[in-house]
Amino acid sequence: MTAFSTRQVQAGFVPGAVQNSAVPPIYQTAAYEFASLADAADIFALRKPGNLYSRSASPTQLLLEERVAALEGGASAVGVASGQAAVAVTLLALVGAGGHIVSANQLYGGTVDLFQDTFADFGITVSFVDQDDADAWRAAVRPETRALFAESVANPVAQVLDIGLVADIAHDAGVPLVIDNTVGTPYLIRPGEHGADFVVHSATKFLSGHGTSLGGVVVDQGSFDFGAQPDRWPQFTAVYPRLGDVVLWERFGIGQAFAALVKTKYVHDLGPSLSPFNAWQILQGIETLDLRVARQSATALAVAEHLAKHPKVAAVHHPGLDGNPWHALAERYLPLGVPSVFSFDLNGAEDPDTQARVGKVIDALEVVRLVANIGDARSLVAHPASMTHSHLDAAQRAAAGISLNTIRLSAGLEDPADIIADLDRALAHA
Repeated sequence: MTAFSTRQVQAGFVPGAVQNSAVPPIYQTAAYEFASLADAADIFALRKPGNLYSRSASPTQLLLEERVAALEGGASAVGVASGQAAVAVTLLALVGAGGHIVSANQLYGGTVDLFQDTFADFGITVSFVDQDDADAWRAAVRPETRALFAESVANPVAQVLDIGLVADIAHDAGVPLVIDNTVGTPYLIRPGEHGADFVVHSATKFLSGHGTSLGGVVVDQGSFDFGAQPDRWPQFTAVYPRLGDVVLWERFGIGQAFAALVKTKYVHDLGPSLSPFNAWQILQGIETLDLRVARQSATALAVAEHLAKHPKVAAVHHPGLDGNPWHALAERYLPLGVPSVFSFDLNGAEDPDTQARVGKVIDALEVVRLVANIGDARSLVAHPASMTHSHLDAAQRAAAGISLNTIRLSAGLEDPADIIADLDRALAHA
C-alpha cells in the first residue's frame, strides 16, 4: 500500500475515465496528464488534438466553443474571459501593430475605451464613422486597414446595422467584417448569414442570461480567405515560429487558422482565460436562450410602446416602434423580434441638474434594478452618460445618440405589467 500522503493526492481517481454524464460536466482542472512524452510533444506542437493546459482551453470550454459556433453557423470559436477580451484578441490577431480599424461610432463604451486608448499603445489606430453612412465607411478605409467593426444592434440606443451593406464595403476593401452580436444574440440574428466574417459575444449577457459569470466568445465564420492576399496577412501565411516551420494557413486552413493563432499566441501570452466553471454556467444559460430572448423581446416592445405615450418621456429608441429610424432595418434583419435592450430619453434640456433629475427617476425604481449589465433574467437600467459611456466626451455621446437624459433599459423575465408599473411610479419623480 502506498503512503498516506500519496493516497491523499491520488486515491480513487482514474484520469480520463468515462462517467456517462447526461449533462456537460465541469472539468475544473488547470492541467492534464499525458499518455507519454511523445504524446505531450505532439499536442504542444498541435500535430494532434488533445488537452494541453486550461489557459488555452478546458474540455468544458471546448464544448461551449462548439455550441456557440453552431448557433452562429460558424466554423470554429474561441472562448475567453470576457466580451471585452473577445473583442481585443480578435482585433489584435487580425490587425497587428501599425494596422488600422474602421469602426462604427455607435458602440458600447468599453469598446470605445479599448479602441481609442489601449489600442493606441499597441500602435493600432481606429477611425470612427456613422454606421449609417456608407460613404463614410468607404472613405475611412486606408491601405493599412485590416478590419471593419460594428455591433449588429448597438448598445445602448439600439441602432440596427445594415450588415450586408457594411460587409460589401469591407470585402471590396479586401478586409474582414467583425460584428459584436452580444445584443442581437444568435437567436434573433446571425451576422454571418449577412456577410460578417467574425462574430464576437460578451457571453456574460444573453448567452449566460443569469448574471453570474463573465465570459466571451469569438466565432470564425470560415468565410474570409487570408490566402487570397498573403502579403497582407503574414500572421497566417508566413512561417509561424512557435510551431517550427508551420504556416497556419497551410496547416489549418480557412475557418481554423484564426482560432489556432488566437489560442497559441494571444490567449497563451496575455492569459484572458475562461474558467471551466464559467464556461459551464454559460452552457446552462444557452440551453434556454431562445425561450428567454423571445420573452424578453416581447416584454421590451410592450414597455417601449407604453413609454412612447408617456408624457414625461421625450423619445424612445426602440427599432420595433413605427417611426424609429431603424424600423425598416429591424424588419429586414430581425424577423423573430427586436432585442430587449433599448433606451429612452426623459423630457428636459441638458443642464447641470440633468443627472440629478435622472437620478430621482432611477433611484425610485423598485422592480427594475440599477446594474451595469444587460441580458440578465432581471430587468436592469443604467445611465450611459455617467456609467457605461462615461469616458466619452459630449461630441462622442452625441454621435452615439446618447444624451444626459438617456436611460438604458434591459428587459428581463418579470411580468411586463410589473415593469411598466414600476417605471410609471419612478417617472412620477421626473
